[in-house]
Amino acid sequence: MGKDDMAASVDSRKTYKNIPDEIIQQVARFPNMPQAGTKLMSLIQEKDVSAQEIEKILRHDPGLAANVLRLANSAYFGIPSKVSNLKQAIVLLGVKRFAQIAVGACVSQTMGTAVEGYGLSPGQLWLHSIAAATFAEALAKNRKLAEAVDFFVPALLHDLGKLVMGEFVKAERRKIKDLVDKGVPFIIAEKEILGTDHAEIAALILSNWHFPADLIDAVRWHHYPEGTNNSNLLPEIVYLANLLCQFNGGGDSTAGRNSAPFSAVLERLDIKFEQYKAYGEKARSWMNKLSDSLTFD
Repeated sequence: MGKDDMAASVDSRKTYKNIPDEIIQQVARFPNMPQAGTKLMSLIQEKDVSAQEIEKILRHDPGLAANVLRLANSAYFGIPSKVSNLKQAIVLLGVKRFAQIAVGACVSQTMGTAVEGYGLSPGQLWLHSIAAATFAEALAKNRKLAEAVDFFVPALLHDLGKLVMGEFVKAERRKIKDLVDKGVPFIIAEKEILGTDHAEIAALILSNWHFPADLIDAVRWHHYPEGTNNSNLLPEIVYLANLLCQFNGGGDSTAGRNSAPFSAVLERLDIKFEQYKAYGEKARSWMNKLSDSLTFD
């Protein structure tokens, strides 16, 4: 799909300024980001952050600290030996990486639940999200994009809206499926039937959490990055990481697995289609490794 096709897909979508009241009510009931997570997000945006600042935040939330250590100790993050305290984990992982993992731990329990409307079993959304986050960061480094931009967190949270939208998708599954069967992309069918989509709802949640505008923008447009004027390629990276991590069951039953990416995105990222296919194989391997490393109750 070329630039013109991509623009047409975006332009054909109606703009809904008024999200249905029942969905807004569910967004209002959605859990707030823990205070520690909000503070960590602020620190991630800063250039110079000390290990002591990170450790101080987590000391006030023992439950979160335990979850951070559990995630940091997963085989996937490459710590050579098990760590039992925050200071050691920060030293081994680095301040920024540790802070990103801590933000992930803030939402891991919520994102570890089943999301029936999207055909996601317990842990599947979290598995996809953490894989997409890590792959987004790897793509950014591979393309030598600015290190100051945080690619990990927006990719981690890109599907957060599914936790709100799941029950509504389930209720209108037949109508959405009818459109999809006619060739309408799921994300557009979702918005046509429900008046909004999971990307828009994720952006609304992150706005309520006072996340940075660039991050919210990337999440809002992670299916159609042409919809934003963001110049740092953050939406494109999140879009591609999401698509790649749908390989081998990493996404959900509605996503259109193994779909070809927009050629315009590959052009902007200077990625050839053969490279994209090779990235897909790498993503499949990462998904398997993650699945072995992380467990869900």
